[in-house]
Amino acid sequence: MKSRKEQVAVPNVLKAFEAELVEAQREYVSIEAEPLDCKRTDDPLKLTQSKFLGLPFFPSGGVLQLFFPADEWWDMGSEKVIYHSEEDLKKTPIFDFSFIDAGLYDELPVSSIHKLSFKKAIDTGCSEDSQFSIMFGTKDYWDFEDDLNEEEQKEFDEYFSSTGHKIGGYGDFTQSDPRDYRPNQKNDIQLLQIDVDDYIMFGDSSVGHLFIRLGDLEARKFENAWFYWDCC
Repeated sequence: MKSRKEQVAVPNVLKAFEAELVEAQREYVSIEAEPLDCKRTDDPLKLTQSKFLGLPFFPSGGVLQLFFPADEWWDMGSEKVIYHSEEDLKKTPIFDFSFIDAGLYDELPVSSIHKLSFKKAIDTGCSEDSQFSIMFGTKDYWDFEDDLNEEEQKEFDEYFSSTGHKIGGYGDFTQSDPRDYRPNQKNDIQLLQIDVDDYIMFGDSSVGHLFIRLGDLEARKFENAWFYWDCC
């Protein structure tokens, strides 16, 4: 059980299920992405770069980077995930990327360089995440919500929101959670979620996700992470 200061308050409409809901809450890192007015050739086709801020099972330091190919990025399996340890970050970096054609960025789902800010937060659950399976008495998520009045539904929906860019936590999906129909990956955890934003969009308002086995995460085998996105 998490300490009280690490919990998200459960609204009155859900008080009868408070113990289960608090137990289901997960720590994650919220990412704020601020578009910057700078040249896109500053980094080589890098889609995102993330820090972990002490999440359980995640590295205590280092940086995770996600790269996509310049063409056919939508072909899932073509991404490259690279983890740089604290020791790696002490090496002399490359600063000159003039060899990269700025036009290579034109088709990528992120159309602007962003400044990323990271802060720890608590995720409360999402109906679309296959690893969130709370029952409300004899009712599932949807049946329980259907019986609420307008004000109660507002409280309910505000509590169960898993949108936004994040590391860890529950996933928010445009259609469905792919782990539902991939038996060998049903226990994989969400490593990264990239949501729709002003200058970020996968296809038609879709959300991008990286998943990884817990054992691979603990062993820092980020090359085994897999990317998924779907479309409206």
